[in-house]
Amino acid sequence: MPETAEEDDWGTPSVYGRGLVTIEPNLYVGAEPIPGVMLPGWQQLTDAEEAAAAEAQWSQPTYGGRRKYRPRREAKADAAAPATAPPAQPAPLAHEDDGPMTTIFGPIDAELAPDEIGAPPATGAPEISVEQVLADQIGTGEGTGESNRRVLASSRTMAIASLVSRLTGFVRSLLLIAALGFADVGDAYNTANNFPNIVYELLLGGVLSSVLIPVIVRAQEHDHDHGVAYTQRLLSIATAALAVATLVAVAAAPLIAAAYVQPGSKRELTSIFGTLLLPEIFFYGLGALVVAVLNTRRVYGPGAWAPVLNNVIVIATVGVFWMMPGPATLNPTTITTAQILVLGIGTTMGIVAQSVILLPFLRRSGFHWEWRFRARPEERGRLGEVGGLAGWVIGYVVASQIGLWLVFKVANRHEGGAAAFAAADLIFQMPYGIIGVSLLTALMPRMSRSAARGETAAVIRDLSLGARLSSVALIPITAGLMVLGPTLGTVLFDHGANGADKARHAGVAIALAAFGLVPFALVMLQLRVFYAMRDAKTPTVINIGMVAAKMVLVLLAAATLDSDHIVESLNVATSASYLVGAVVGHQLLKRRLGNLEFGSVWRTILQVGAASAVGALVAYAVLKGVTAAVGTGMIGNALGLLLASVVGLAVMGLVAVRMRIPEVQDIARMVRR
Repeated sequence: MPETAEEDDWGTPSVYGRGLVTIEPNLYVGAEPIPGVMLPGWQQLTDAEEAAAAEAQWSQPTYGGRRKYRPRREAKADAAAPATAPPAQPAPLAHEDDGPMTTIFGPIDAELAPDEIGAPPATGAPEISVEQVLADQIGTGEGTGESNRRVLASSRTMAIASLVSRLTGFVRSLLLIAALGFADVGDAYNTANNFPNIVYELLLGGVLSSVLIPVIVRAQEHDHDHGVAYTQRLLSIATAALAVATLVAVAAAPLIAAAYVQPGSKRELTSIFGTLLLPEIFFYGLGALVVAVLNTRRVYGPGAWAPVLNNVIVIATVGVFWMMPGPATLNPTTITTAQILVLGIGTTMGIVAQSVILLPFLRRSGFHWEWRFRARPEERGRLGEVGGLAGWVIGYVVASQIGLWLVFKVANRHEGGAAAFAAADLIFQMPYGIIGVSLLTALMPRMSRSAARGETAAVIRDLSLGARLSSVALIPITAGLMVLGPTLGTVLFDHGANGADKARHAGVAIALAAFGLVPFALVMLQLRVFYAMRDAKTPTVINIGMVAAKMVLVLLAAATLDSDHIVESLNVATSASYLVGAVVGHQLLKRRLGNLEFGSVWRTILQVGAASAVGALVAYAVLKGVTAAVGTGMIGNALGLLLASVVGLAVMGLVAVRMRIPEVQDIARMVRR
C-alpha cells in the first residue's frame, strides 16, 4: 500500500537496512571483537529487491573470485506478468528520505556514483579519496530537506554522545584503578565485572546484534502492522529468557568465580562481587533490546547518551568508596562489607539506570509494549530462516570467551595481573573506539549495499579505502604508544593504591602491544565485509584461528615468564592474535573476491609508517629532554608526555604532507577549509 509520510517517519528501517545508523559497540575491557562490532552495515533487502538485484547484477562480469562462491541467481518469473514485459530493474536501495551518514569528522554520502555500479576492478590506487568520504555536506544543499537535517542531527548527536561516553568511561576506569589498585581486590572486581558481559554475550549479545535486529527490520518491511506485534513478542520472549538466565547466573556465581580464579580469599571476594554484579545481565539485555527498537524507529539519542549516565553513577560510587572508613591496606581479607556493597551495588545501579532511562523514550517513539508470547506461524518461519546464521554467531562468541577465560585464568595467578591487563587493554581499545569505529562504520552502508547488489569492484574499493583510513589514523598512535607507553602508564596509573613499578609495567604492556592496533582495525574491517556478504561462517573460522593463536602464546608465556612480565605477555599475545586474524582474513577475502588491489594500501602503510617513525623519534627526544630538565616525578612526566605528543604529532604531520600521501593531503585540505 502507498507509504505515507507518517509511516515513513517511524516505519522505515534504519538499522541493517535503509538509512543505516551506527550502533556503538559494547567493547568491555579485555573482550575479543564480537559480531555486534562487525555487523552495523548488514544490508536487509526485500524479496523483490533481492530478485531484481540478482537478475540485473549477477549477470554482469563483476565477480572476481572462485566460481563455487558465486551467489546463485534467485530471480523468479512472475506468472502474472505478460511475456513481453521488460526485465525487472533493481529497486532503489537508498530511501528518498535518508540523509548522509556521519563520522566524527562530518557526514558521509553512502550512495555509489552511477559509474561505480558494475565497474570492473580498478587498477592501481582506488579512485575514491578520503575527501570524498569525509567531505562536509552541511549547508551545501545536498539531501532531501527536513528529513536529511533530522538524520544529520541524529548522527551528529550520536557521534558526540559516543565521544562523551568513552571519555567519561575512561575517567571511571582510571578512578577505579586508583581506588582498587593493581592488586587482589582490583583483580577480583575486574574479573567479576566481566561476568555479566560474558554471560550476556554468550546468551544474547551476538545473536541480538547479528540476527534479531534484521528480523525486526524485515517485520517492519512486510507485516501489515509494520512489525509492532512481532516486536512485542520478541521483546516479551527475550525479556523472560533474560530473567531466567540472570537468576541462574546469580545462583552460579561461586562456580563462575572458580572457573576464573585460584582457590583462596581472592576467589571468595570474586564470588561475592559476582553475586552483586551478575544481575546486570538482565539490564544489559533489556537495554540492548530497547535500543534496537528505538533505532529501528529513528530514535537514536537516548541509546547513545545512556552509557554516560552509567559512567557518572560509577564515578559517584568510587567517590563514596573513597570517603568511607576502611583499612590502611586494601586486600581481600581487610576490605569491609560496606565497601564491597558500595562497589557492587553502585556498579550494578549504573547499568540499571542506563537501561531503565530508555523505557520512557520507547513509549514516546509510539511503540507500546504489550506482553505477547505466542508466535504466529509466519513469525516462526522468519526466525527459522536465520537459525543457521545465529548458530555461527554463537560459535564466534563462544570461541572469544574461551580465549578471554584463559587470559583471566593466567592473569589471576599473579597479584594485580587481571587489573593491570584490563588497564593496558583499556588504553589499547581507546584509539580504535574513538577513531576506528567511526571511520570504518561510516563505510558500511555503501559496502553492504554493494555486496547485496553483487558489485564486487565497489566492495574492493571500499575495503581498500577503509584499510587506508585505518592506517592513516592508527599508525601515528601506534608509533606514539611504542615510545611514550611507559611514561603514559606512569602518568595514568601511578595514583592511589598503585605503585610506580606496577604503573610502569602497565605502560610497558601498552607499548609492546601497540603493534596490534592496525591489525585489529583491519581484521574488524575484513569481518564486516564477510558479514555484509551474509557469510557468518568465515568470521567464526577466522576468530577460532585468532583465539587458538592467542591461547598458544598465553600458555607459552605462563610456562616461561615470571610475574613481572606476565601482563606484558598477555597483551602482546592478544595483539599477535589480531595480526594472525588480519593475515588469514586477507587471504580468505582474496579467495572470495579475487585481486584486492592492496598495492595502494601497502604504499600508504609504508609512507605513514615512515612519517610516524620520524615523529616518534622526535617525541622520544623531547620527552627525555623535558624529564632531564624537570625530573621524572609526576609533573615532569606529565609535562614531558604532553610536549612530546604535540611536537611529535606536528613533525609527523609535516613529514606526511611533504611526502604527498594522498589521504593526508585530503585531510589537510579539509582542515584548511
